[in-house]
Amino acid sequence: MSHTFIIIDDTQDDVTKTQAIAERFRNLSFLASANTYDDGVNLILEHQPHLVFLEIDPSDKKSNLSLSLINELYRYLTVVPKIIVTTSKKDLAYDALQYEVIDYLLKPLNINDFRKAILKFDRAIKSDLPHMEVKNPVATYEVLDEAEVETLKEDKVDENVNDIEVKATPVTIEKPTVVQQPDQSLVICVKSYGDYRYIDSNDVLYFEADNNSTDIHLNNGEMITAFKTLKHFETVLPPTQFLRIHNSYIINVNQVSRIHTGNTVCYIKNSTTKLPFSKSYKENVDLIISRIAGGNYLEI
Repeated sequence: MSHTFIIIDDTQDDVTKTQAIAERFRNLSFLASANTYDDGVNLILEHQPHLVFLEIDPSDKKSNLSLSLINELYRYLTVVPKIIVTTSKKDLAYDALQYEVIDYLLKPLNINDFRKAILKFDRAIKSDLPHMEVKNPVATYEVLDEAEVETLKEDKVDENVNDIEVKATPVTIEKPTVVQQPDQSLVICVKSYGDYRYIDSNDVLYFEADNNSTDIHLNNGEMITAFKTLKHFETVLPPTQFLRIHNSYIINVNQVSRIHTGNTVCYIKNSTTKLPFSKSYKENVDLIISRIAGGNYLEI
């Protein structure tokens, strides 16, 4: 099966290099590329590819490329493409992994790391399928040039060199029966001077800004203060579970019991707490409404 991909990078030379490596894999099919945040979002919404190669630390800051592009996709798409980050710095690796990206590749791209990333992507795509028994191994084919084949022949000292085909070499993974497991909830660690406080994300009702710190309100009535800004939490929290609805609030989508659009208020389950939402975050509120309606839902 061929999987389509888009490249989003502020440098056209890097776009070309990424495309050249990706097109060596027969299961990948190039669609288009973009150099800015807005063009990238529009391309993804238009083509809805399986995979996106994304630069998140551009040399051209006017391109506005960053991890926030992934958040934007969740506003419009039910199924967001798999993301492989391609960048020059290691600094954002931890933040990127919070967005559940497939892999984080450093430039200049290395073919061995790239191959591993594609295999991870292939496995992730298959894990999204319904429960099924996989009877046949899955192969990701990489097209080799003549020079690389000669190198392989030299390394293959104990085997018949004629066994090597010039067109492609299959990398095969034996896969056992796929068994779906329940999703594991995110654990949020609030660290302060050697004190590690672990919080199950399902226990969080909402985050509230308090100057340069953030108060985390839990369903047991407890409040924990983290010395990070609300903007920081907006960047690292998974948008599938947490959305910002106000300059002062990020809400757990799964803890919403009522939304009153006339009064611009969201209500929290099993409590009298109600949080205001602002017009600038109305799209996020609309997204909450659509997500709830997309579940096991009856409207009367």
